[in-house]
Amino acid sequence: MKKWTKFGIPIAAIAVLVAWYAFRPERLVVNRRVDEAMPTGQGGRAAQPLESGRFYSILHPTDGTATIYQMGDDTRVLRLTSFSTSNGPDVHVYMVAADDAKDIATVQRAGFIDLGVLKGNIGDQNYRLDGDLDLSKYRAVSIWCKRFSVNFGAAALRPTEASQNQ
Repeated sequence: MKKWTKFGIPIAAIAVLVAWYAFRPERLVVNRRVDEAMPTGQGGRAAQPLESGRFYSILHPTDGTATIYQMGDDTRVLRLTSFSTSNGPDVHVYMVAADDAKDIATVQRAGFIDLGVLKGNIGDQNYRLDGDLDLSKYRAVSIWCKRFSVNFGAAALRPTEASQNQ
């Protein structure tokens, strides 16, 4: 009995730590709130919305709006407003090369550009887009958990009225 205790307890402790690190269960109940201001570009012109879409839930409740803005200095920014989703381990923001990112297979098959780790699961936040990002190809935003390859929620982007009137 002592031999099992001598080896079993440390092995069980290591297994618990590995499972905790993989699943990070505390992140499911701890919210991370951000409130980034709309960035201001150089050049004196106001930011113009190009495309926008409402988030909808896939695996976790997700809500808010994703809008791509053309800044005054000709850079582009993806802005998430009134945004909320579940927290989780290793959650990223993806631009997906499809008309929508409604399921896991679509995201994986179509391809994506990783804009980085989600800054917070609640609140307004900004993500810079590369100047050569083809908005006619990348038409959706996905909130993606890399650790488990699951799609929390998505937004299909469509041209805004302001961009159509230019």
